[in-house]
Amino acid sequence: MRILTIVKQVPDSNATIKIAASGTAIETAGLKLVMNPFDEFAVEQAIQLREKGQPVEEIVALTIGDDKAAEILRTALAMGADRALHVCDPTLLSHDEVYLAEILALAIQKQPQPFDLILTGKQAIDMDAGEIGPALAEFLNRPHVGAVVGLEISGKQLKARRRVEGAEEYMEVELPALLTCEKGLCEPRYPSLPNLMKAKKKPLDTLKAADLPGVEKISRRSELVAMQPPAARKGCKFVEGEPAQMAKELVRLLREEAKVV
Repeated sequence: MRILTIVKQVPDSNATIKIAASGTAIETAGLKLVMNPFDEFAVEQAIQLREKGQPVEEIVALTIGDDKAAEILRTALAMGADRALHVCDPTLLSHDEVYLAEILALAIQKQPQPFDLILTGKQAIDMDAGEIGPALAEFLNRPHVGAVVGLEISGKQLKARRRVEGAEEYMEVELPALLTCEKGLCEPRYPSLPNLMKAKKKPLDTLKAADLPGVEKISRRSELVAMQPPAARKGCKFVEGEPAQMAKELVRLLREEAKVV
């Protein structure tokens, strides 16, 4: 079995985000960038399948992004992936996830051997679109199960468990397949220092637009026009006094100022 994990570099969830002067991007100077947390589940799940006795011949990590994105590929290699692929070309960068999925499909189809299982996060925490996985499955013409929290593989048969509102679904598909990973599937490991050092010696290949035949025929379906920070929150008002007085004052504020009752 050969497994591919799709990963993306995103701002740390605790970082302070500022809009760049262009108004169409965030300011990356001094910004901490990390692997998308949902993609960490994908990499970890691939490694655990090998550790639990599945005949995993190779685990490959793939990303599309600028030069800095190579950092998360090294993280995936340190976690346990065998090699990495980096689609790195400024002409291919976009916020259009369907467009990016089609680029990724070309990179995958260019590989000398097919992948039996493709794993990626259910969404990226920067744009929250959640389009990469389903769109990529369509471009590759393979079955897709989204937001997976449980996984079993027996031969070519894959059983996946996913959460839905008020219940859980159990789905069965045959490999090759694509799954998007949800929180709860597994607990990503922290790469050890020795593995971080070993990751520097693992192969990391870079692909440019010229390496992807047919890329010139792919067009963007959407365009990011502008970014702006959310409106500042209004200050809180505290109600003090005895419980009865507080309740009376709260009702007055809700009626006269907030005008919600």
